[in-house]
Order: sequence, then structure tokens, then C-alpha cells
Amino acid sequence: MKIMTVCGSMKFINEMMEIAMKMELEGNCVLLPIFSPTRTKKDDFTDEEVIILDKMHRERIKLSDAILVVNVNGYIGKSTKSEIEFAKSLNKEIIYYTDLIN
Repeated sequence: MKIMTVCGSMKFINEMMEIAMKMELEGNCVLLPIFSPTRTKKDDFTDEEVIILDKMHRERIKLSDAILVVNVNGYIGKSTKSEIEFAKSLNKEIIYYTDLIN
């Protein structure tokens, strides 16, 4: 069993939920970003809220053995790139969604 944090663009929330379920059913503990059906873009949050949410997501990464990057069609945005670099700095395993579905 691994503890893994899902990282990726919120526009791929459906894929995040799907892969999280698959990984849980394989016996892993999966941590997901917090999301709201009514606030789907960073612009929907105050600057303070964005800082808090980013900090808490990094805490999830710290707790994890690995991150699972949901990179649909190879897309990795600026925030996700930053999360990958953070995970690498902590020697976390990086798993890519596109590697799992092929």
C-alpha cells in the first residue's frame, strides 16, 4: 500500500476521481485536492484562500509516498509543475496518469 496525493488541473476533476477510485481499489490510500463544484478556477478564490489551499495540498504531498499526476493528453499546468518539483525535492515517487492508462 502507498499513500499518494493526486495532482493536476482541476479541469480534469472527473479523471482525478476515476483514477483515485481505481488506485484505492488496488489497496492504496489516495489524497485528493479539495474542490468545489461552484468554484472550479483559482480566480474563484481570494488570494488568501489560494495560499491556504496550496499550503494544504503541499502538506498532503509531504504525507505521501508518491504523487499521482493526472496529465490528461500530456497536459501539465504551472501549478502542477510546481507540485512535481516540490515532490521531487522530498524524494517522492512521481506516477503519471498517462503511464497507467496505456
